[in-house]
Amino acid sequence: MAKIKPSKGAPYARILGVGGYRPTRIVPNEVILETIDSSDEWIRSRSGIETRHWASPEETVAAMSIEASGKAIANAGIDASRIGAVVVSTVSHFSQTPAVATEIADKLGTDKAAAFDISAGCAGFGYGLTLAKGMIVEGSAEYVLVIGVERLSDLTDLEDRATAFLFGDGAGAVVVGPSREPAIGPTVWGSEGDKSETIKQTVPWDRFRIGDVSELPLDSEGNVKFPAITQEGQAVFRWAVFEMAKVAQQALDAAGISPDDLDVFIPHQANVRIIDSMVKTLKLPEHVTVARDIRTTGNTSAASIPLAMERLLATGEAKSGDTALVIGFGAGLVYAATVVTLP
Repeated sequence: MAKIKPSKGAPYARILGVGGYRPTRIVPNEVILETIDSSDEWIRSRSGIETRHWASPEETVAAMSIEASGKAIANAGIDASRIGAVVVSTVSHFSQTPAVATEIADKLGTDKAAAFDISAGCAGFGYGLTLAKGMIVEGSAEYVLVIGVERLSDLTDLEDRATAFLFGDGAGAVVVGPSREPAIGPTVWGSEGDKSETIKQTVPWDRFRIGDVSELPLDSEGNVKFPAITQEGQAVFRWAVFEMAKVAQQALDAAGISPDDLDVFIPHQANVRIIDSMVKTLKLPEHVTVARDIRTTGNTSAASIPLAMERLLATGEAKSGDTALVIGFGAGLVYAATVVTLP
């Protein structure tokens, strides 16, 4: 029997550069209030959101990804031709095939990099980061580009009082490469499919093919609504607050560190009350910088963690070499948490 030659990769992997892109249009809560019965005070108190960014027709999933990726590659100090794989996490690229990652890989100037999309909702960045780490250690790529990107304004029902104010658009990217020391900890990830109904798309795409629109949701003018993201807010809140704090602690334990060892906490930017509750449950010390990018960016799903990371580094609230706990959680329900060294 023939023996397969073992893989030879780097001993460890690390994030080498990060980049972000936020659409130029800034949307305050007042715009959201034009279509729902609510108030600016209610939105801020329930979510912490003051503004969000919405993409123009030209700011496509691919275009935003390319902008964010260019910054990440430049910050990593490498040429795009050295990228061996491009992993894109998104739920708002509406062409089923080909993967948007292939277009991005080509336009960035990679040398025929492997390229594929994943759908893991708000945990997608953590999933992509874990895949990238595996590729580098296994040896199938020297550098991997991980992108979280969403145009959730396309999947927002502006008449849904529970979700109309939540979502924003944007792209965040990181370059992951070889390291001589551990800089991305073990990932604690999983899914709870029995709770899949708590966050979902209102209508499957194939319902529009059947031709019978009698059971499809209608807007206030009687027109068929485009599919949107809907959620059971209280159920999601309870799950995130109580279960995700446990997952975050498991990630700390797996990395062999305590909350006192942390410099930064970058949770998925879903709701500022969830973030504050997790900080309290984890008993994070006051010296730990906590990302609250949601205030001006909204919930950008897979893009939220890299966007928050990029902003913390750009503003100086976090610095290169800091130890950060990152955790994403959302539709599926899925989750992923790990400890990383910031680039």
